[in-house]
Amino acid sequence: MATMRAAVVHARGGPEVISVDEVPRPEVGPDEALVRVRACALNRMDIWARTGPPQPVFPWKEIEYPVITGGDIAGEVEAIGSEVSGVKVGDRVTIYGGLSCGTCEFCRRGENSMCPHYHIFGEHTQGGFAEYVSVPAANLEPLADSLDFVRAAAIPAGFGTAWRLVETAGQVTAGDLVLVLAAGGGVGVAAMEIARCAGARVYAGASTEGKREKALAWGAVGAVDTTQPFSKQVLEMTNGRGVDIVVDSLGATWPESIRSLAPGGRLVCCGATLDNKPVFDIRELYQRHRSIRGAPMGNRSEFNRVVRMVGQGLLNPVVDSVFTLDQIRDAHRRADSRESFGKIVVTM
Repeated sequence: MATMRAAVVHARGGPEVISVDEVPRPEVGPDEALVRVRACALNRMDIWARTGPPQPVFPWKEIEYPVITGGDIAGEVEAIGSEVSGVKVGDRVTIYGGLSCGTCEFCRRGENSMCPHYHIFGEHTQGGFAEYVSVPAANLEPLADSLDFVRAAAIPAGFGTAWRLVETAGQVTAGDLVLVLAAGGGVGVAAMEIARCAGARVYAGASTEGKREKALAWGAVGAVDTTQPFSKQVLEMTNGRGVDIVVDSLGATWPESIRSLAPGGRLVCCGATLDNKPVFDIRELYQRHRSIRGAPMGNRSEFNRVVRMVGQGLLNPVVDSVFTLDQIRDAHRRADSRESFGKIVVTM
């Protein structure tokens, strides 16, 4: 049996529960491709696979150990199944992480993440912190030759989700004022970049001074401290008006996010990193014509678009740091520090 090296999470705990082990190399099904992983970026779900999430992760069950995580993958096609077409060995690819039935009403209209059978590659399957992964060939997306594997690995979850938040749910237009919370995370940095590309003025929310300074250097026109009630800061910076869009992946910040919105503003959310049961006065919502829109992940069309835009140089992923597979524990420690700005990438 062919084997490979992979980062295996054996139990809940600190980075020490991860080890780089020799494991069976995945086999390729008729409609699958074997991808040689060159780089894979960390997401919050990879950390939660080790630590446990702050609250139950709706709607999926508890993690079963041992597990290999990792969904933000870039690499080369090593082999293809007998029924695969349009993909060849040697192709440089990244992976769209949404897995769905392909036949329900939502899949037929291109909304994979609305599928009742929706799940995510690398969270509910063997992931990419390994030398090889077996992937549905239909989920492969070609990479521009100009795009290196490290930057490509920084695209999938962050930019796909951010596009859904800012463009599709947020309906951003040139001149809009946009507040992005958790601005140093993968989704946050991507959301700032996409909003700026659309011609919006971007404000950043972050919990540390270092991240706020980096956001300002990156192009934010103002920054707020999310460890404090921040709506007053937002209103002061916008001359009492408020912002048109708040990108909120934290959950506990909803009351302040809603108060930061201008009349008719949109709160777009993709997570509940801090709390999944915020308490707010609904009169602050409907009396000012505000709305809340969920956007958990981009669909395939949106994913294709952001990959092309990065390849064309229109969007620019931010890489915080790069580690090797043997340094996977250090990569997790960097994520645990909460000091990273942009994506933490592991190369194989």
